[in-house]
Amino acid sequence: MANVDETNQTKFPNQYQTWLATSEQADKEDMLAAYPANIILWAGSSFAKEYNSPRGHQFAVADVTHILRTGVSVEEGKKGLSASCWTCKTPDAPRLMNEMGIEGFSGANFTDLGTEIKSVVYCSDCHEDGSAKLALPRPHAQDAMAKIKLPFDKQNTSMQGAQVCGQCHVTYYFQPERSDKVNIPWIFGSTADDIEKYYDTRRFYEWIHPISKTPMLKARHPEFEHWSRSKHAEAGVTCITCHMPPATDDKGNEFTDHKVGNALEHFDNTCKACHSSQQAISKTLAKKKQQINTKARQVEDLLVKAHFEAKAAWDAGATWPLMNDAIMGIRHGQWRWDFAMASHGLYAHNPEEGNALLDKAIEQVTLSRTLLAMILKQLDVEKVDYPDISTKEKAHAVIGFDKDAAEAAKVMFIKDEVDKHWHPVARQGYEN
Repeated sequence: MANVDETNQTKFPNQYQTWLATSEQADKEDMLAAYPANIILWAGSSFAKEYNSPRGHQFAVADVTHILRTGVSVEEGKKGLSASCWTCKTPDAPRLMNEMGIEGFSGANFTDLGTEIKSVVYCSDCHEDGSAKLALPRPHAQDAMAKIKLPFDKQNTSMQGAQVCGQCHVTYYFQPERSDKVNIPWIFGSTADDIEKYYDTRRFYEWIHPISKTPMLKARHPEFEHWSRSKHAEAGVTCITCHMPPATDDKGNEFTDHKVGNALEHFDNTCKACHSSQQAISKTLAKKKQQINTKARQVEDLLVKAHFEAKAAWDAGATWPLMNDAIMGIRHGQWRWDFAMASHGLYAHNPEEGNALLDKAIEQVTLSRTLLAMILKQLDVEKVDYPDISTKEKAHAVIGFDKDAAEAAKVMFIKDEVDKHWHPVARQGYEN
């Protein structure tokens, strides 16, 4: 990496320096503290342990290393979290796939490959080494673009730029029959409906919800999918246009800003061609964000109630034939809520689709609760226990997650393994 690093610094100094500046994007928000209902919705999955807002690319390796979701080392010979969790955090992932084979890589444990990870998201994740030419190095992305008949080498530079971002800013799942390799579920298409059809056809679920017994699905940052159906996409405006605008150095040289950031911070270079007023677009975006957030909180409240109502029905002796339709309503409603809310910046990228997803989720979970009410009446259940989940701590207690124990185990893992044996990139922003 050293020689390549020096070459990139020399050939592309402005791009390199702005890439380094993503270390300034250090703020993160504890999303479970902000929205404790999510702990109930994700109960039984690692997302209920810890979930934070995204930070700059410089923190990609350290954040995935330190977060409670990735756990600690497992005993030799035991199966732990898949190394697939490294896939979009580092150029070492495609390298290891080439060396080990895709399924050899994904079949390895996440922590076992920690010593191999020596770089955060880097030039070679998006470009051919030592060149400005765009590249798509991740096999799951190559496969996905083939599925929708948009192969990388057939696209113009603008669309290639969007695909380069989309190789990671896209939803996916770990394919169990292929050693948990990353797979993008676009066989029928890339909408929430199409992906749901794919999952339902395969009878796929990521985990069984411990409260409602619902076979759950999880969406993961589907920014590419939402953008691809947006007004921005129709106008040829891509991720690069808004988040990596043209800049000029002190010698008058123009370059692409690699401090991937908020479009409005560079209004004149990003938005002004289409939007006349920064104040007006900021006001519009704030209104759309508030509208989506209000609906999201409504869906979360309905889903939490539905999960506990299902539990009450099971506890009273309900059977699967009786519960199936109600449970599928929870599965499908939560999927659409997640497909909306897991997408960072949805209110700007595609608010129309976001609102449609949440409206459908409200409809689905409301029907589910209507069915559950009928079942509960049939089973003579007069009262459902809705526990207090007003804080992160209370919600964690409800699902039986011992955060203190998990944090203590993580601290020991960091001290004994990461600090001693892993590359310093795994400690970026966590240095004592």
